[in-house]
Amino acid sequence: MSDTTVPAPVGGTAPAIAIAPEESRKLDDVMLAMDVVDTLRHRTRIVDIELNEDAREEQLIARLKEIYGAQGIEVPDKILKDGVKALAEQRFVYKPPPDTFSVKLATAYVTRKKWLPAAMTFTGAVAALLIGWQVFWAIPQSNEWNAMPAEISRLLAEGQALAVMPTVDAQLGNIAAEAQRAVAHNDHAAARAQVASLRDTNERLAQEYDVRIVSRPDEDSGFWRQSIERPDAMNYYLVVEAVAPGGRVLMLPVTSIETQKTERVSMWAQRVARETFDKVAAEKTGSGLITNDVLGHKARGELEPRFETPVPGGAITDWDK
Repeated sequence: MSDTTVPAPVGGTAPAIAIAPEESRKLDDVMLAMDVVDTLRHRTRIVDIELNEDAREEQLIARLKEIYGAQGIEVPDKILKDGVKALAEQRFVYKPPPDTFSVKLATAYVTRKKWLPAAMTFTGAVAALLIGWQVFWAIPQSNEWNAMPAEISRLLAEGQALAVMPTVDAQLGNIAAEAQRAVAHNDHAAARAQVASLRDTNERLAQEYDVRIVSRPDEDSGFWRQSIERPDAMNYYLVVEAVAPGGRVLMLPVTSIETQKTERVSMWAQRVARETFDKVAAEKTGSGLITNDVLGHKARGELEPRFETPVPGGAITDWDK
């Protein structure tokens, strides 16, 4: 027989693979050559000494024969020569493929279990932020802007229904026109500022309260101080608060004539004439109480209060200095 075969077992399974003796010998030669290369790599001292000293191939083969002979292994010269040549050519050395884009993709796919969970977590966080931004800011802002022309018209109608003075009607109309013009020019900041002004004006028009002099124990009802504009003159003030029907004290925006700053306060000092100040001071000094404590009244539909006695105007919000 020219071939070595393994008989197929009974039962109809696939036939055994036949290996020719010549092919078997070739495989053995390759395995031996690989072993020679492996021996040379692990015996780096042999390679360093022999090759660095330009030793001839025969000398290196002789040393290899000694190594294999000591192990009781006989290796033909041809195999030893093939092994030495393979080492020089780095025939059995693994060389990684070039770092191309395709190799990067393959590496990323193979290592996906390491980086994919973190990537998914990061992607999920970014997606959550984007969705949150859309739902809680972008969409509401867009809806507010789209509805702004109708909101301006609504606030104008509301204010004009409250106002009792034609001048206030005209003032509201001017603010609304500026707001609509800002919307037409896509000026968000200006439009929102005008809408805020409309709301503030309507709030003031809807309010009703008395400007009442503070007359409580251990609290000042009035004071005087030197005028900033005229150092040779004195300014007289009564401490007041805005009291709505039912007794609720309101917070109002008050502009100080000394600092020019507007603050929302529940109590302020209203500048009055000397005669008014003296009358209130005499009443409090005599009985300890101020019977006529209403200095003025703010009616619904009006912007400013009307005072019972003429006042020169002006107020301050901080008098403890």
